[in-house]
Amino acid sequence: MIRAAIIGISGRMGHALVRAAGERSDIRITAAVASRGSSSIGRDAGELADAGKTGVTVTDELAKALVDVDVAIDFSNGSATAGNLAACRAARRPLLIGTTGYPAVELASQFDAAAREIALLVASNTSVGITLLEALVRTAAQALPATFDIEVFEAHHRMKRDAPSGTALTLGEAAAAGRRDGQGLRPDELAAARARPPGPRGEGDIGFAVVRGGDIVGEHSVLFAGPGERITLSHSATDRAVFARGALAAARWLAGRPPGRFSMRDFIFAGSKT
Repeated sequence: MIRAAIIGISGRMGHALVRAAGERSDIRITAAVASRGSSSIGRDAGELADAGKTGVTVTDELAKALVDVDVAIDFSNGSATAGNLAACRAARRPLLIGTTGYPAVELASQFDAAAREIALLVASNTSVGITLLEALVRTAAQALPATFDIEVFEAHHRMKRDAPSGTALTLGEAAAAGRRDGQGLRPDELAAARARPPGPRGEGDIGFAVVRGGDIVGEHSVLFAGPGERITLSHSATDRAVFARGALAAARWLAGRPPGRFSMRDFIFAGSKT
């Protein structure tokens, strides 16, 4: 039985993780962490998630929560990623980061340093289907000629903070890597993803389109538009539980790994998907 700590218990994904853990017999939530000052502190994690009493009391003391767990799952806030990473590194606990919106460039060296001491899996999306979509996008970009323009579309609920989503940027990275022999998005493309300048499309550009509205869980499509033909690869999530189930399965797998930097692709293609 793997013991897991949820960092970010107060959010939608924190609740979904508690409910999804109730479906499994091989991983159990034994610690739940909220931000300092949260109204969730002191409450039972299961009751907070409408999943019944679990006996796990929500705390804001991450270091103490990590003492008796085998793995931590972070779905808190991008502004807390660096601190959560440091705490898991100090406690020598494997960490799955499912949070997006953190300063990726600034944290890159911290991720590398932590991965020398703990097993670290950073994922913009923990869905099994999205992981496969990423692989298909890379393959398509590698196979198609440069005359095919690439556009990434994504849609999420109205409360999502980052735009484009971390998943959309990951799909853009996959497309760029396929087209450019492993090279990801250029810094100017990352900037354009957030504020696309007016004017005609540039040669080889990878574009991004964003929708925020209602309670959309997650829609992602990658369009390859060539002369006289179009190819679209897409994924739709209709229930946030798919991300929770994927995260729990990946966390269980991560708990047995040696120090290193891992991805959802490593987990999926390792042959362990349950």
